[in-house]
Amino acid sequence: MEPLTKLAVQAGAAILAVNRSTMGLGKKIDGSVVSDADTLADAIIAEGLAKLAPAIPVLSEERTHLAARPYRASFFLIDPLDGTREFVTGTDEFTVNIALVTRGEPVLGIVVAPALGIVWRGLVGFGAERLLATKDATVYSAPQPIRTRPHPGPAAPWIVAVSRSHGDPRTEAFIAERPGAIRQVLGSSIKFCRVAEGGADIYPRLSPTSEWDVAAGHAIVTAAGGLVTGGRRQPLRFGEDHDGFLVSDFIAWGDPQAARRDGARAPDQ
Repeated sequence: MEPLTKLAVQAGAAILAVNRSTMGLGKKIDGSVVSDADTLADAIIAEGLAKLAPAIPVLSEERTHLAARPYRASFFLIDPLDGTREFVTGTDEFTVNIALVTRGEPVLGIVVAPALGIVWRGLVGFGAERLLATKDATVYSAPQPIRTRPHPGPAAPWIVAVSRSHGDPRTEAFIAERPGAIRQVLGSSIKFCRVAEGGADIYPRLSPTSEWDVAAGHAIVTAAGGLVTGGRRQPLRFGEDHDGFLVSDFIAWGDPQAARRDGARAPDQ
């Protein structure tokens, strides 16, 4: 965990060193934006993982053409810069995501928000924690354990983490089923981390996204005592033969019991 954390923080420091006003921008085949910062962070992580764990395959958002799916054992699943749109527009809610997936399930996750100086990390079965890092990647605070919170009950409003950049009708309908829901508008994988540390009850996204956007946050929420499911409350699988590396929908739940209760009335989607 420590060398992987250091690697993610180093990638974050390199992103911060990129001049946003002069950096190169391009578009991928799917129309999403890619920047010089994405490419730089990916190169740092790729080099680091090759030294730390050369026998473990790597699937990166920036190198999907090298993917050798299905991954039967363990592989690293990384998003070198999650929230490129936030980064390009000058906000601070972007992250570096590193996950280790074993037999289709995320078991280790690290999310670094370099502009905020925050690291969230978790190992399923061993807990999750939050720590601070300087923007030049040299100093860490003592890790503080984090836990999801029990849902306060039917009389209390849900605190819902929602995307700053992405919205869709299904997600809006899901939130509307929870009268009085309090929205926390956030960017990138920080939404998962707010659930993991007990600052939000739920993070629904009922429209397609990519595996590398989900895996690290999935591991952290699970390690912190929560649950991440698909829209029909089914388990999510990673590294298999999904078209375009897509996760069709997901919900991150702080309280697994709330997920099970909700599953009893889940619509046939």
